[in-house]
Amino acid sequence: MRIAFASSEAFPFAKTGGLGDVVGALPKALENLGCEVKVFVPKYAVIDHAKYDLSYSYAIGEMPIRVDGHVHNTHVFVSKLPHSEVEIYFIDCPHYFNRPDIYTSDSDEDERFILFSKAVIESLQRLQWKPDILHCNDWQTGLIPLYIKDNYNWDTRFFGETASVMTIHNMAYQGRFPKATIRKAEIRKDLFYQNSPVEVWGSVSFLKAGLMYADVINTVSKTYAREITTSDYGAGLEDVLRLRINDFYGIVNGVDYDVWDPKTDKHLLHHYSSEDLAGKLKNKQFLHETMHLKYDAHRPLIGIISRLVYLKGFDLIAESIPELMKFDANWVILGSGEDKYENLFRSLAYVFPGKVSAYIGFNNELSHLIEAASDIFLMPSHFEPCGLNQIYSLKYGTVPIVRKTGGLADTVKDWDEASYHGKDTGTGFSFVDYKPDALISSVKRALECYKYPHVWDKIQQNGMNKNFSWEESGKQYIELYKKARSNRKNNS
Repeated sequence: MRIAFASSEAFPFAKTGGLGDVVGALPKALENLGCEVKVFVPKYAVIDHAKYDLSYSYAIGEMPIRVDGHVHNTHVFVSKLPHSEVEIYFIDCPHYFNRPDIYTSDSDEDERFILFSKAVIESLQRLQWKPDILHCNDWQTGLIPLYIKDNYNWDTRFFGETASVMTIHNMAYQGRFPKATIRKAEIRKDLFYQNSPVEVWGSVSFLKAGLMYADVINTVSKTYAREITTSDYGAGLEDVLRLRINDFYGIVNGVDYDVWDPKTDKHLLHHYSSEDLAGKLKNKQFLHETMHLKYDAHRPLIGIISRLVYLKGFDLIAESIPELMKFDANWVILGSGEDKYENLFRSLAYVFPGKVSAYIGFNNELSHLIEAASDIFLMPSHFEPCGLNQIYSLKYGTVPIVRKTGGLADTVKDWDEASYHGKDTGTGFSFVDYKPDALISSVKRALECYKYPHVWDKIQQNGMNKNFSWEESGKQYIELYKKARSNRKNNS
C-alpha cells in the first residue's frame, strides 16, 4: 500500500508537540509493516538544511503554485526520516515559510497552508507516485481531501482511487479564517453558506473541510474520539463528527521505543530495565545534584514536563499548591508557557529551595532525565487527545498521576480501582473531577503506596511491561486505510 503523509510537523525536523512525534514515527512503523510511504512537510527556516542533508528534487522541479491570484514559484527538497528509508519532501516557498516560527499570527496564515496543500498534490503528480492513501493531519492539511475531490478532480486517472484519511490531533485548533479565504484558496463560492462543508460560525474552517471530505476520520485515542462528539469537547464541530460517526475511529498514538527506552536512552548516564531498576535510583541522585534538590533515596520525586498552560491542568495545580507543598516529596518542573505559571514555579523554587526545582524553557536531554529519575509523573490535563509523556513514564517505571480524560484514560489504569476489583493490574493513579480535591487526593494515594516497596514495584512493573509501540498502532492504521479505500470505492 502506498501512503502519502501531509503534515505541518515531523520530528526531528520541525516539532512543537505530539503531531511532530507521530509523523516522525508512524511512517517508519508502516514501512516496517510493508507499506511504501512518503512524507510532505513545509520547509521552515528552523530546519537545518545541512544537518539533515536535504537535496533538491529535480524530479519535481519548480512548481508555480497560485494563491489568492498570485503565483509563487515553489521548490521541493528531499531527505529521509532518520533510521529509515522513508522519503520526506520539504515544500520550499520562502515567501511563506522563511519565518522565525512554524506557526504565526500573520494575516496570511491561511495562504501558507493553501500553498502547502496544493504543493503536496502537485508534487505527487510530478513524481508520478500515485498514493492509495493521502493521510492528512490537523487543520493545516484539511483542504487536501476537498482539493482531490473538487479542484483536482480533473485528474481522475491519478487521484480517482486515492482515499483520504483525516487525523485530528487536537480539536481545539480548526484553522478558521475570514470568508475571503474562499477566494484565496480557489474554493467554489457555492461551497460557502451557513452549515456548509467548509463553514463554521461565519468563518472558513480548514479542519471542517477535511472532516467533511475525507473518506475516513480518526483521532488519537478512543476516549478522545467519544469526548469530541460532545459539546464540552467538540469546539463547535461535534455535530460534524456525529454526522460522520460511522467513519470515525480512535487509535491511541504509539511511542518510538528507539528513542524512549531506559535500556538504551542515549541521554541517560545510567541505563536500567524492569529486571534491574538500580540505574533509576542513580539517575534520581544525579538529577537531584544537577537541579540542586536535597537528595533522599526514600523521598519520592514528582516530575512535570509540559507546556505550562491552562489546558494542561496548571490552573488546577496552582489552586492545589498549598496542600501539595505539605507532602513529603520533591518536585522538578520542565516547561514554558503562560507567564503566570512560569512565575509560579520560579517562586516555588525560591520559597522551597531543595524541595522544588524549575527549568523554564525546553531541554530535550533534561526531559529524558526527568522521566528516568522521577518516581511519579503528574499530568492533570483539562483535556488530552492522547498524550505521550504518560506513556514514556510507564516505560521508565515512573508512575503517572493523570486526569481520566482522552488518551490519559486509555493508557493509565488506576491502581486502587483495579485492586478494588481484586486485580493488581493498575499502572498509575487517576481522577475524574476537575477539582483541586480530586488532584490532591490522587497525589496522596500515590504517596501512600510509595511507602510500601512491594506495592510500588508491582505498579512499576505493570507499567514497564505495557506495549504502546508504533508497530501495534501501525497495524490499526492499516485497517483504517482499508476502510478508507472501501469508502472511496463505494462513493465514487
